[in-house]
Formats: sequence, C-alpha cells, structure tokens
Amino acid sequence: MAMLRGLLRLRLLCGLLGRELSTRRSSSTLDWAGKMSEIKKKIQSVLPGGAWNPLYDTSHLPPEHSDVVIVGGGVLGLSVAYWLKKLEKQRGAIQVLVVERDHTYSRASTGLSVGGIRQQFSLPVNVQLSLFSVDFLRNINDYLAVVDDPPLDPRFNPSGYLLLASEKGAAIMENNVKMQRQEGAKVCLMSPEQLRNKFPWINTEGVALASYGLEGEGWFDPWSLLWGLRRKVQSMGVLFCQGEVTRFVSSSNRMETTNGEEVTLKRIHEVHVKMDHSLEYQPVECAIVINAAGAWSGQVAELAGIGKGPPGTLQGTKLPVEPRKRYVYLWHCPEGPGLETPFIADTSGVYFRREGLGNNYLGGCSPTEEEEPNPGNLEVDHDFFQDKVWPQLAQRVPAFENLKVRRAWAGYYDYNTFDQNGVVGPHPLVVNMYFATGFSGHGLQQAPAVGRAVAEMVLEGHFQTINLSPFLFSRFYLGEKVQEYNIF
Repeated sequence: MAMLRGLLRLRLLCGLLGRELSTRRSSSTLDWAGKMSEIKKKIQSVLPGGAWNPLYDTSHLPPEHSDVVIVGGGVLGLSVAYWLKKLEKQRGAIQVLVVERDHTYSRASTGLSVGGIRQQFSLPVNVQLSLFSVDFLRNINDYLAVVDDPPLDPRFNPSGYLLLASEKGAAIMENNVKMQRQEGAKVCLMSPEQLRNKFPWINTEGVALASYGLEGEGWFDPWSLLWGLRRKVQSMGVLFCQGEVTRFVSSSNRMETTNGEEVTLKRIHEVHVKMDHSLEYQPVECAIVINAAGAWSGQVAELAGIGKGPPGTLQGTKLPVEPRKRYVYLWHCPEGPGLETPFIADTSGVYFRREGLGNNYLGGCSPTEEEEPNPGNLEVDHDFFQDKVWPQLAQRVPAFENLKVRRAWAGYYDYNTFDQNGVVGPHPLVVNMYFATGFSGHGLQQAPAVGRAVAEMVLEGHFQTINLSPFLFSRFYLGEKVQEYNIF
C-alpha cells in the first residue's frame, strides 16, 4: 500500500511538472532553470530507495554552481586554476570549473608552439615573468607532482637564445641587455668577431651586435607543461567541462565618477555553457569569471558587453585581442648547425632552433601587417617559406641553401593589437571578469608566473610577487602603451 501511495504521489508530481513546463514556456529559461533543483528534490523524496535517477545522463554537464569559471583550458587557464587551488587558505575552499571547447587541443596555441623560453625582452616585467617561469620548469615536479603518477619531464633544452642586431638596433640591444642583467638574467653581448668564433657557421654580414642567453633560456616540450598542469589541477579538485561559453547573465548598477561621468558597473552572475555538438546548454552560477580564451578572448569579452558602449568611453573600449595565424616549418639539412645551436632570432625577423638530434630545425617568421594571412583556417602557405623565410635563412646560415621542408603547420597567436603585451587582472566595469590573455606569442613561457599573478589578484585584491599593473585593461582606454619590442 505504501508503495502504491508513493507511485501515486510520483504521478501527481509528474503532472505538476508538466503543467509547470507548459506555463513557463513564455517565461525566461533562466527562471525555470532555477526551480529545477527543487523539483528534483521533490521527486527524490517519493522515489523508493531515495536516490535521484535522472531522466537522462547529466554526467557531461558542468555543475550548477562554481565559485570560479575559467573560460579556456589552455596553459594560461590551467595555470590560473592551479594557483587558485595552491593559494587557497583552506583545502577545498574554492570550487573551480574550467570550460574548454576542444579537449584534444588540436587548435590550441600551446601544442602548436615552438616552445621557446627566454629572458631577453625589452620590458623588466617580462624579464621577471620569464625568470620565474624557467625556475618553475626546472623544478616542475616540486609544483606539479601527483602521488603515484610518473614524474614530469619538460625536456628543457638550455641552449640559450641568440638575438642578432643590425647597426640600427645595436644601441637598443645594449640597453636591453643592461636592464636584463639588472633583473637577474644571465645574458652577454657578443661582437661579430666573437660570434664567428663561437658559431663559425653564421654569416655575420649586417650584424653589428648579438645578445646571447647563458642560462635559463632555450626550449621545452609544451605538451608536458599543459598535461602536467591538467593532471595536477584535476588531483586538486578542479572540474572540467567540454563546451563553449555562449552567454553571460549579469546585473548592472549605475554610478557617477568624481568628474561627473556616469558609468555602468556590471557583475556576472551566470555563465551559459553550450554542450559540444548539441543545442543543450547549462547555466552555471558563479562569483568570478577568468577570460583565458586565448585568440578568442576578444569574442568572450564582447559576450560580457565589453566594448559595446559609445566610442571613446571606457564602456566602449574593446579588448584588442584577436587571432593571428602563424606558420611553423620543420626542415632537414644534413650539413646544418650542430648540437650547440641556440634559438636564433635574425635581424630580418626570421627565427629557428634545432629540433632533436637528426639535423632537423624548426622556424618561421612573423608576417608584416600587410601580409597577415586569413585566420579563418589553419592552412599553411608553403610559398611564404619559399619567398620570405628561406632566403633569409640561407643568407644567415649558408648551409641552409640545401634544405628540405618535411612538415609545416599553423597556429594562433592571441595577438594584442594595442602593444603586443599581456592583459592581466580585472576589467574596471565588468568587475568580476579577470583577464589572462593577449601575450602575442609569449604566453606559453610566461604562463606559470601569469597564473600566479591572476590568482593573487582574485584572492588578495592586488599583485603580490610581480607587479603586473602595467598590463591592466585600463591602459587601452587611457592610451598608455606598454610596448614590448622583442616580439617574433
């Protein structure tokens, strides 16, 4: 009899559920979603055994609530997740959800990178970021070890960077190296004669000065860092969801600035995550959103209303980050430079490094603004190598006259069109959206330090270890460029 009463109550609830659905069709989906958990509880209370047996599998859905939602599961997003959990005051105090569109990372910048790490930048803050990151890589298992899992090997190759300067750029290089040394980087200057003596395979024509990293520079395996971070944050309780953020639900408050200008402050309350290959979406209530969507972070910012106000105002200031396509070529040259080959950046903008032990090399060149390829696909332009890259390679390293391209691929830079530097920290008007994006090609190598900085800002309200205030969003509105000249 008790079982019959339970079933009758269940049928009654199902009828109420159907009427609730029909009466809510004209109301917002958001209101209905908010009642769903209560309805589940009512049904659960009358089911024999008490366990909620869902009408369909929901294991692929993100949670309904998360303290922090990180949009983008690449190395920057994962680094933020790691440091949030690492720096939380009490274990399990912060729930973190990472939303990533592609768990294979087939289009992610991380896996398509050449994996370089250097301290030879023109800004002190970039030197500081990379100094911490190389220490992180050297001691990676102190940070990312997981009990009973094998240790990580980032395969760091400390062969250094060799930057070449023409007469025009020599004075700038000299000043840069002086600053780099003051920040603690081990870099030396080399004359053309010293260059020929150390690297006799280099043609020094047109080279007035070179800077060479003696320690803490070279290249590493990007996948090792990516999967090491992912493995570690999962062990720390971070949740993952394969899907795409398609909407933010926010509230607004109007206020006046000290000079009488009226601005609207927004706070995101809910993130809508669309499931892969489906029209289904899940609303996730949250307190903080981290925009670490890489080349697509500008689009994510627009979803939050950033840049949608009148031109020339803070509300109308866009996040100036867009996808830029870059080609990487792998070639074989039997007579090419040997094992002592550093990562070389030529005066022409062409760069290359050794790949493995079999006379293989990776390299490329950033196109000019006029030559920028269509970022709508990842097809490779092989003529670009023939016309723009190979002639410069052969001029600098005569042995490269005879080479054969074996493979090539394209990847995306999260290119900051304003000043080619990262965007870190909160948005001034969308007060709970934080950025970790826009590094224009050096995000991979600086990810460990940037993730720590974002976590410090979220948890403490200010940067603690490295002051990244020059990288705040507000500089776009103020027109204050933080120009990094060593971008290639």
